[in-house]
Amino acid sequence: MNWELLDWSIIGPALAAGLLVLSTHVPLGQEVLSRGIIFIDLAIAQIAGMGVIAANGFGTEEHGWEVQAAAVGAALLAAAGLNWTEKRWPQSQEPLIGILFVLAATGGILLLAGNPHGGEHLKDLLVGQILWSTWNSLVPIALLYAVLVAIWFAGRGRIGALGFYVIFAFAVTASVQVVGIYLVFASLIIPALATARMQGGKRLAAGYLIGAASYLAGIVLSALLDLPTGAVTVWAMAGVALAAGFTTGNMARVRAA
Repeated sequence: MNWELLDWSIIGPALAAGLLVLSTHVPLGQEVLSRGIIFIDLAIAQIAGMGVIAANGFGTEEHGWEVQAAAVGAALLAAAGLNWTEKRWPQSQEPLIGILFVLAATGGILLLAGNPHGGEHLKDLLVGQILWSTWNSLVPIALLYAVLVAIWFAGRGRIGALGFYVIFAFAVTASVQVVGIYLVFASLIIPALATARMQGGKRLAAGYLIGAASYLAGIVLSALLDLPTGAVTVWAMAGVALAAGFTTGNMARVRAA
């Protein structure tokens, strides 16, 4: 282990990026779980990623407004389509989401087929570049998430399915470019699943705590071991969630006894 790699100027913004992602993904993940559409996050994230790849293919600046517009536009189009299919074929929603994910994933591969750096771009989309986060780069994401969180908690009962899909599309589009597709999925589903037996505010607080501990552990371990941060954080989140689920399960049994 190399303790010299624990540089707060790098770890600090990375941890802040993870906490920002959790601010929207924990409550949205609980909603995803309750709706039974587990793979929507992968599908929307992959669609947003394909938008980024397509925009980059036209020679746009890597983090320019054109790339953001392409990613958001693609995600919103997918969200509108999923809202339409949910109304007409609700029993087939999960398979349709799976098909959308496969089409988006293979579409991204086809778009990158002629790019000599295609493998590197694909890896960045999957595992993210969270360690490249800076305090300045997080400001627009923080502002966006503040708006999304306010809308979600203030109007959750009134926004309906379309409102959920739109909020989800904006949140995932921003997060996938920071933490990658794998961590987007993990941040949405793992805390939600680990706290499934809880209710209300306790469940939300527990989800945030599990997510925050996981990001901190993953970032620190990846720095010490010099391993990819996104992949390590996914494993850290699974371990933290498993420990939390085991602990809360034991506590529930003790109270029942």
